[in-house]
Parts: sequence; structure tokens; C-alpha cells
Amino acid sequence: MLDHIGVSVSDLDSAKSFYSASLAPLGISLLMDITAAQSGTAAFAGFGRADKAFFWIGNNGVRTSGVHVAFTAASRAEVDAFYEAALRAGGTDNGAPGLRPHYHPNYYGAFVRDQDGNNIEAVCHAKALPAAA
Repeated sequence: MLDHIGVSVSDLDSAKSFYSASLAPLGISLLMDITAAQSGTAAFAGFGRADKAFFWIGNNGVRTSGVHVAFTAASRAEVDAFYEAALRAGGTDNGAPGLRPHYHPNYYGAFVRDQDGNNIEAVCHAKALPAAA
């Protein structure tokens, strides 16, 4: 099991704004800011839930791209909300919300690229709720 993951970004302030908006529908928020003086190398921002940062971004001078990070969504509606929030925050479409039955019958995901080209996903594995009568 992973404890946390980090991604390098070219503009930390811009990326913090993007991820703050994009991850909010999933209940994930900015929990920590670490300065370059504190880390001894670069500035970092930690996002997570319940006082546990598990997704970190940093500006260590080496931008990454092509990284794929998938965040768990509690519902398909959260996947949809993530996708819309990420697009409004400056992300680009990399796969609209929908079923991906080639992964498994209930795989419902959405994909966006951040400003550095990283592929960010929200995914829900739950079965669809029955339609209201």
C-alpha cells in the first residue's frame, strides 16, 4: 500500500490552485505547505484528508509529465464533479466521465491533464445506484 506520492510541477502556486479546485469535490484539500528552507531543497504542498497528506506537489526544478494519478471517488457524481472542477481550473480533457468496462463493469472514471501534462483521474468502482421510481 502506498503512503503518499509526489509530482513535480513547473509553477507551484498555479498547481496549488488547480489541485485545490479539482480535488475539492473528492473531499481532498491542501493540508500542508513546506518551504524550500524547511525541506532543504524545494517548496512542496501536501493534499489529503483527515490531517493526512498523501498527494504532494513540488517545484524542485524538474517538471514531470506523463505521470498518472488516480483518486478514489465515493460516487459517480463525485467523478463528474471532479471532471467539471478540473476543467474550470484550467485542466484539459483526457477522457470524459463514463464507464470503462474494459477495466471492469463498474469502472467509472474521468481523466484530465494538469498544466504540466500529468494525467489526473477520479474513479468510482461502485455499482450505479438504481434509478428513482
